[in-house]
Amino acid sequence: MSERWISNRMRNIDASGIRRVFDLAANMTDPVNLSIGQPHFDTPTPIKEALKKAADGGKNAYSQTQGIKPLLNAIQGRVDDEYQHSDRQAFVTSGTSGGLMLALSTLVNPGDEVIAFDPWFVMYKHLTTLAGGVYKSINTYPDFRIPIDAVREAITEKTKVILFNSPANPTGHVASEEEVKALAELAREHDIALVSDEIYRAFCYDQEFISPAKYNDQTIVIDGFSKSHSMTGWRVGWCHGPEHVIQQMMKLQQFTFVCAPHPVQWAALEAMNCDISDRVSEYKSNRDLLKSELKNHFEINSAGGAFYMFIKAPWGTGTEFVKKAIENNLLIIPGNVFSAEDTHIRISYAATQETILKGAEILRNVAESG
Repeated sequence: MSERWISNRMRNIDASGIRRVFDLAANMTDPVNLSIGQPHFDTPTPIKEALKKAADGGKNAYSQTQGIKPLLNAIQGRVDDEYQHSDRQAFVTSGTSGGLMLALSTLVNPGDEVIAFDPWFVMYKHLTTLAGGVYKSINTYPDFRIPIDAVREAITEKTKVILFNSPANPTGHVASEEEVKALAELAREHDIALVSDEIYRAFCYDQEFISPAKYNDQTIVIDGFSKSHSMTGWRVGWCHGPEHVIQQMMKLQQFTFVCAPHPVQWAALEAMNCDISDRVSEYKSNRDLLKSELKNHFEINSAGGAFYMFIKAPWGTGTEFVKKAIENNLLIIPGNVFSAEDTHIRISYAATQETILKGAEILRNVAESG
């Protein structure tokens, strides 16, 4: 096989961060796992039953590209109730990852700049590369708040998109209304597309979730069922935004994903009416437990939402600390997987309280060993 077959865009996508973690963990047996980026509870039974009913009922062919009408109407109705924008259209995507890819491919020309915030969700950088864009990160350490003056200074005539995520992976930061409003107004002032990744919006523990679409009616919102309803493998989400952008995204979906999985869309319709408040309460309790267990050994900032803590390694680099944790049978992720810095570690509390307590004990012991 010739090396010249591989495109330049793929040479610029580096998977080595995650690969290094897996290499370190290769010999672990029955590890205490606080690395998982998905809910630890099973998909609610009514949703699974709706999927089976749809499949048994023959809902197995392609659906309309934009999604089945009942689900589309339910999403559009919820969006209209929340925002009351005359020009806001919704459609069903093949997961939030599919929605992000469609958004960036629709908006970004080769050489256009895309601003995102460090630490970042791992997919943002690589999807920007795939679209031909230039990725520009804004440092948010130590408290992970949006430094609006730094964003303003980073904007150039080539800036096309700002990627925003709250509650955030990996930090767990929930942006304040002040942060959200300032970012939304700055994007509108400079005619920059603001893409808001809201996949964790259900998991806000200390304050109300605020979308930048509240302050900027041109905001493109990506959302879905993966985290809130434990449907990560089902690949169904949604997107809403100004009609002229959404129409182009739907056109691209027609020639890429075609549609979200048809029977899963009927299950997603059931999920729209599924109460997940008990899961949210459980994760808030998990957050509080982990925080109390670690507060005397670690510097903990933010952690107001999602199900992650992004905490500073008390000695060495994040990678060195994770290596030591893995030697003690605890699987966590070094911060440099999500960041240009190697100072932090990401811990997921999407786990049982028994697992959290075991993991916290190991973390304390590793912290004291440095």
